[in-house]
Amino acid sequence: MSALFLGLISGTSADGIDAALVRFDPALEVLAALTAPYPPALRERLLALTTADAAISIDEFGALDVAVGECFAAAALDVLVHAGVSPDEVRAIGSHGQTVRHRPTGPHPFSLQIGDASVIAERTGICTIADFRRADVAAGGQGAPLAPALHAAIFADHMPCVVLNLGGIANLSLLTRDGGVIGFDSGPANCLLDAWNARHRGSSCDLDGRWAASGTVDAGLLDALLRDPYFSEAPPKSTGREYFNLDWLDAIAGSRQSAAADVQATLMALSVRTIADAVQSLPVRVGEALVCGGGVHNAFFMRSLQAALAPVLVRGTASAGIDPDHVEAILFAWLARERLAERAGNLVSVTGARGPRVLGAIHAARRR
Repeated sequence: MSALFLGLISGTSADGIDAALVRFDPALEVLAALTAPYPPALRERLLALTTADAAISIDEFGALDVAVGECFAAAALDVLVHAGVSPDEVRAIGSHGQTVRHRPTGPHPFSLQIGDASVIAERTGICTIADFRRADVAAGGQGAPLAPALHAAIFADHMPCVVLNLGGIANLSLLTRDGGVIGFDSGPANCLLDAWNARHRGSSCDLDGRWAASGTVDAGLLDALLRDPYFSEAPPKSTGREYFNLDWLDAIAGSRQSAAADVQATLMALSVRTIADAVQSLPVRVGEALVCGGGVHNAFFMRSLQAALAPVLVRGTASAGIDPDHVEAILFAWLARERLAERAGNLVSVTGARGPRVLGAIHAARRR
């Protein structure tokens, strides 16, 4: 059997841990994949950390790091049971962890993920590689997005094209015929939509965008949101929920009296507009946009993107043979493989780092 790798990630939406068991040779094959939800109380603690002024004690932070690691280890073991594969057959786990703060600019740039990799290695008995962003940040890069390198590898047959990842934050990869890659975070995808929906309706997401579709876009509010300087910054750039959150929205909206459904419609328009502007700013015109991440399941989001990007064809990565829910977990399995092979995992054209860097720290498995 070819070497197997297992990828783990919880994205900016913190809605669960995506796990994928992957074989890369002779061709990419996902043997099993699943999403393991966080316990509700743990998810609330994680979401609370993403606000700009979040505070936490050192004791609580340490305990949270271990708790997230335990959940990641359980997700890894669950996907192995699902696949009928022994831990001994897995070469390594690549764990992204849970981002709790991403500050790639300033005098002391950093990107911080939790989910103790030593706990994962100990619970699973599998070599675990984690901490994939710091080496790029230390080299002057954004540490994100990391997905464009994988996109270039697995969607080569579709070049030129754009790959859109619609998680909490939207990021895009431009794949050109000559092998060139551009990628950056365009801004919010689902993070504001989910947060506003939770505030007013008490559920984790606006199913199929039905609530957004029921509202009317507040043009004045949309214009105010679009004036945020992040949207006009040139890449390389990346962002997160610690920037685009309800505190950010409330500060811009001020005392504006808009119906809640109209604000949801406006937030959808913001995500669609900023993604479309980002695609249209690219130096190469493309005919296809392949979409992955949770937003691919939002019918209104996808229809709105198609309208904004026409005549570009917008469709899920399933059309290219890759389940859109698996792409990011595949990424961290791939990065684990690259780390063990001592190959660079970043793209300078995407992150802006001073050069290619081998990414990830190795946490050896326990002796059996």
